[in-house]
Amino acid sequence: MTEITPAATTTGSQEVESRRSRHTVVVGGKTFFLGTGRRKSSVARVRITAGQGAFTVNDRKLDEFFREAKDRSAVVAPLSTASAADKLDVFVNVQGGGYSGQAGAIVQGLGRALSLYDATLRKPIQDAGFLTRDSRMKERKKYGLRGARRAFQFSKR
Repeated sequence: MTEITPAATTTGSQEVESRRSRHTVVVGGKTFFLGTGRRKSSVARVRITAGQGAFTVNDRKLDEFFREAKDRSAVVAPLSTASAADKLDVFVNVQGGGYSGQAGAIVQGLGRALSLYDATLRKPIQDAGFLTRDSRMKERKKYGLRGARRAFQFSKR
């Protein structure tokens, strides 16, 4: 049995710093914090930086991209939990799936980016469920059935 030496183990702060360095980019003097979110078949790449509170999704404003209020409120929820809605600029590239899946992916990506931006925000964001991956996916179609579970209509004659 091998023994783990204290030098070989990493503390929690070292782990956060290594994750932070991997998901931090400096462009033109601005520091961007990156987060990736997934939901159903959607993938969202989220970048946040200090700013005036602009929220851009696929080069469009949030209100133009998400027409339904439930999607808009879901996407902004991590920012309101962190009380940082007017202090951060958010840039999102999202692809795949529908609007609801894309909104869920953005929520997870934004939660991850916020936890890197400020480590003290991680606990409230995690308690609100913004870091949890919703793993529900569409069930695959099975052989001999019309869909995942629906059988063809039975005919006696």
